[in-house]
Amino acid sequence: MKYRSESEIKQALGIDTWRNLSRDKMISFVAMMPDLDTEVALKVIEQFPAFKDFAKDAVSAIERAHAATLSANDQSQDHVHRACQEVREILRGELNKDDLSWEERKFIYEQLQETARMQFQKDSENKQFLDGQFKKVLVGAAGALALCVAFVGGRVMAGSNDDSAGSPD
Repeated sequence: MKYRSESEIKQALGIDTWRNLSRDKMISFVAMMPDLDTEVALKVIEQFPAFKDFAKDAVSAIERAHAATLSANDQSQDHVHRACQEVREILRGELNKDDLSWEERKFIYEQLQETARMQFQKDSENKQFLDGQFKKVLVGAAGALALCVAFVGGRVMAGSNDDSAGSPD
């Protein structure tokens, strides 16, 4: 069915005004897009900020998920660094003993070096993780923006193609 007026769209969505457009109705509205007359679709989008808010909400959800991931990552990092610090403190205590052989001291020094390597490796892994998370957020935000641009731009392009197809050259 081709919707040719705002009132037909509102009736199909079961709303009286665009202010009543809930998230569920917004999804239904987006699903109706292929059946909307281009001019009507553009007029509808201009009239309500819900479409813009929908995109903002999507980006906000991505930001919240990213913040939660970063927080959990920070806690994990802190735990690893505290554990390595505790191991080094124990090893230092062992080094203070006077009755250690050279082999025992050498082993403790190697363990101290190993904890430093582990911490460095964890830090490198964390930086790679953060880089990957940053890229995911960028892709998500770009996707939401692209969806909005493609939606509005696609409708404009479709309208101009419809207009040019009907006019003789």
